[in-house]
Amino acid sequence: MSSKGNQAQMSGQLPSSVKQTAVLLDIQALQVDYMTPAGAVRAANGVSFAVKPGEVFGLAGESGCGKSTVAHAILRILRPPAVITGGHVIFDGDDVLDMTPEQLQNFRWQGASMVFQSALNALNPVLKVKDQIADVIVKHKKIARAKAYQRAAELLELVGIESGRIESYPHELSGGMRQRVVIAMALALDPPLMIMDEPTTALDVVVAKDIMQRIEQLKEEMGFSILFITHDLSLMVEFSDRIGIMYAGDIVELAPAKELFNNPLHPYTQGLLGSFPALTGEKKKLSGIPGAPPNLLKPPPGCRFHPRCPKVMAHCSQIVPQLQEITPDHWVACHLYEGAS
Repeated sequence: MSSKGNQAQMSGQLPSSVKQTAVLLDIQALQVDYMTPAGAVRAANGVSFAVKPGEVFGLAGESGCGKSTVAHAILRILRPPAVITGGHVIFDGDDVLDMTPEQLQNFRWQGASMVFQSALNALNPVLKVKDQIADVIVKHKKIARAKAYQRAAELLELVGIESGRIESYPHELSGGMRQRVVIAMALALDPPLMIMDEPTTALDVVVAKDIMQRIEQLKEEMGFSILFITHDLSLMVEFSDRIGIMYAGDIVELAPAKELFNNPLHPYTQGLLGSFPALTGEKKKLSGIPGAPPNLLKPPPGCRFHPRCPKVMAHCSQIVPQLQEITPDHWVACHLYEGAS
């Protein structure tokens, strides 16, 4: 990136590739099925949400709820037997699901990049760090490899690693440093959207906090948006602007982070918040959520959460609740609030 581009990014402006639109990423009724011998398993059941320019949007829920499936569908990197069977993924006005292979190649890394769950698995063990970052740059830019190495060193320093470590192999780095390398790769082409899929899962809490603070600082300086995926709602509330809660392939609640924390409406969201200890304030007994997520090959009728819900009503097992706006920008899919909007 040129020095002028660096100045623009560091001033907090949006990346120059972003059109001046109110929404950067618009997921519309996204459906993803896993085709198994026993039948189709719907992992994303008409998922809809939007990410605004410069926003951190959190997507939370238990393991297996469909969070990572949605993330991989956005980049179209799902592997068989997963198939996108419906909906739209509108990025900066263009539908990713209609892109040609060439358009898709340009979209990945330049439009949206991804930080995967396990940095050890995401990095090639037989290539030095400098080559892995340079490969991303050279693939998309007409640039000499020496210049790409120079950019790789700058990116390492940007994420808090001494530039000389570009000569290291992944196994020579700590877990936290490997995660920072993956973040550096994701930032290599200054994408307007970064998708972070459980980026701190394998890290201890001190390293995880340090990395999240660094990401937050970079976001403020460079102006990109983040789709932040995790099961840790306490971390997400602290880091995100808005949050969507997923359960068994459905979005069941969507609200600004502080509103969701102070006034969770869906019983599932209330259970999730009760499953994590508070970082500050008085100590409370953790409540958890009884039971287990449903078998998506044969999901329960009506509300998919009703077999585990402490506030279940008779018609919850018969009628699927629809997302409705209860208060400004606070949406919930629950029969408890019918007629409340």
